[in-house]
Amino acid sequence: MNHIRYVEYNAVHDGSFVFDVPEGHDCWLLVLTHTPALFRVDGSLQEYPAKSAVLFPPFSPIYYCACGDRYENDWLRFDSDEEYVSSLPIQGIPFSLPDADYCHNLFQLLTWKNAFPGAHNERITGQLLQLLFSELQEASLKIPGSLSSHYHELVNLRKSIYNSPQLPWSVPDMARQLHLSEGYMQVVYKNTFGISCMDDCINARIRLAKDQLRYTGKTIAAISEFCGYHNVEHFCRQFKRITGESPRSFRASAEKRSPDRLP
Repeated sequence: MNHIRYVEYNAVHDGSFVFDVPEGHDCWLLVLTHTPALFRVDGSLQEYPAKSAVLFPPFSPIYYCACGDRYENDWLRFDSDEEYVSSLPIQGIPFSLPDADYCHNLFQLLTWKNAFPGAHNERITGQLLQLLFSELQEASLKIPGSLSSHYHELVNLRKSIYNSPQLPWSVPDMARQLHLSEGYMQVVYKNTFGISCMDDCINARIRLAKDQLRYTGKTIAAISEFCGYHNVEHFCRQFKRITGESPRSFRASAEKRSPDRLP
């Protein structure tokens, strides 16, 4: 069971900010940094980068402060007897978040639900916290230093590709977006996600096409154009190469499994 005492996102402080609680709180404190900060770890101050998270257990010393002219974070003070909280492998030491934006969005939702109580707030809050700690658990197992320095920008690029696969994605455009050379961008993208950036674009388009074939009555030519293809034959060749079926065959198989389809 969880109880949120207070939660805030995008809390902004100037460069004189210091948070010093030698005896700790009588509850859990979770902090997600948006700017670099200094944390006291094992008795010494160490600088940690933006997009780091740290969970302070009850009654553990807390000390962190700004290391620039501005400090910004999300933070959550809460009670919990849930194992997914107490079993987090890293406690009292900041660790990097591969997808800090996702965690930040969950902080926003927790803040809004806590500010505007409703009949199902306890259940929703518990679900949001479980999602947040699932991400923290995964992030805490990453080997320190294993993430590319461009990891967060690459994640955001990949999100954009899968959200809008129909756009005219190209290596030069993606490289410009990340302020990298074309060759280096392709190397770090494949090293990060295990697939080339253009193959990822194709997979995203075919994923969208499969959904359109299953749940709409659009023609294959219309779906081809909707998914960013200017040539329906090229679309059909790529679709069969990825799925092993032609678009028409895929649709027929899908109709047998689920005959209901949107017009």
